[in-house]
Amino acid sequence: MTKILIVEDHTLVREAMAHTLARLTDDVECVQAKGADDALAKLEASPDWDLAIIDLMLPDMNGFSLLAVLAKRFPDVPAIVVSAMDDDASIRRAIKGGASGFVSKSSSGEEMLQAVRVVLEGGVHTPETSDRGNSRRSGAPVSERFGLTAAQTRVLELLAQGKTNREIADLLGLSEGTVKVHMSAIFRALGVSNRAQALVVISRHGTRL
Repeated sequence: MTKILIVEDHTLVREAMAHTLARLTDDVECVQAKGADDALAKLEASPDWDLAIIDLMLPDMNGFSLLAVLAKRFPDVPAIVVSAMDDDASIRRAIKGGASGFVSKSSSGEEMLQAVRVVLEGGVHTPETSDRGNSRRSGAPVSERFGLTAAQTRVLELLAQGKTNREIADLLGLSEGTVKVHMSAIFRALGVSNRAQALVVISRHGTRL
């Protein structure tokens, strides 16, 4: 039995990762945690963990801090960071902080599986060790990299200009409630939880939306 802990605050993302990891082996068990405290409680409560997969943007503790805690309290449990914050500095910081792997959220499910296989065998996986050209679609607009719809892309363009939800609604002829629905979908796709984090992701991937 391969036992993997998925630490991600967005339920849809957690479930999608668990679905992908189910393809790893016939006897993989994925346990989901919605934040750092939840993850640490689950690690304490049950032994024999093979791997932890963590997001950098968690509501109760950032992923870098969680990596430090894992390295101190659970040194035998390797960790892979799966994040939209995939600039070189973040990758280097994660590996230096104790992660055994890093996978961009814009990567394919197959790349995540490859990273898990490498780490479970005792290796280290970073985007530089794989075919980044295919998985990240280098040079592609942010909307294409993260699979945004045309409507979501229009909302994202105005968000990047600093427009409020009400201003976006007026400009696009939408209700404010519809804009909020689009915002939630955009945040899930980018793997973030607020406007500020979304703007950081946009800046990391360039200006093309």
